Amino acid sequence: MEIKEELKKYQEIINNELEKQIQVSSNMEKILYESMNYSLLAGGKRIRPILVLATYQLFKKDYKICIPYAIALEMIHNFILIHDDLPGIDNDDFRHGKLTNHKKYNEATAILAGDALFNKGYNIISEDLKNTSDQKEISKKLKIFNEFTIAVGKMIDGEYIDTEFEGKKITNQELKYIHSHKTGELLKLPVRMGAILGDATEKELEAVTKYAENIGLAFQIKDDILSEEGDEKVLGKPVGNDKKMEKCTYVSQYGLQGAKEELEKVTKEAIKCLSIFKEKSEFLKELAIYISERNK
Repeated sequence: MEIKEELKKYQEIINNELEKQIQVSSNMEKILYESMNYSLLAGGKRIRPILVLATYQLFKKDYKICIPYAIALEMIHNFILIHDDLPGIDNDDFRHGKLTNHKKYNEATAILAGDALFNKGYNIISEDLKNTSDQKEISKKLKIFNEFTIAVGKMIDGEYIDTEFEGKKITNQELKYIHSHKTGELLKLPVRMGAILGDATEKELEAVTKYAENIGLAFQIKDDILSEEGDEKVLGKPVGNDKKMEKCTYVSQYGLQGAKEELEKVTKEAIKCLSIFKEKSEFLKELAIYISERNK
């Protein structure tokens, strides 16, 4: 399987759906909507919505039922990216090779664009629930909505602790707690969304959840490594900001080589978790490797 080609197919599906979401018209909120689209349509890997669709396809083929949940999740992800870049948090000037939202517009607009994307995500799910009549489907979607709200809350908790622990000495367990919340929750959620919508058994749901927990850690560890030794031109943002802000990362805790060893360990564990699905899980296995080997 050529993972980059498969990713591109999924990305096109997601990008086409995102382009339908926020219509900019000549009204008093025009700049706000432009700001929302500026970040939402800036690019990115779309890993989270792709995980919703790809996990669902372990169980069923027609992924259309997943689209509202995949899109809502990407809205929430972009909300946190906009807020992450703000001066009071990471104070970044570039993302995806472009000016961050608050640099392109202004800080107030960026804050409100993030808030609006957050609200839009919840609105998309509520509209889908309103338009669902089958009781079995409603039950599944309510379960997902509940998990959605809990995961977003934990992600915000993780972001807060990350800022509070800057410059402080922490334990390995505390580091894992921060990153499993800050990054891991929004990578575990899409996998569980796809599995629940696809009527996974409890055993299958447990397997994909463990897979997701491991790729969540892998994603963050790789980010930490790239912040230390990545190529700024490829990343589209400066390297070294984590060290400058004295953030608690896998590199600061384990050293660069130790972080790479942790990355290899959790990636192997993620792949192992999918063994019950055999060849059906090839894409998800390749995705775990892609996350660990990416250069941006």
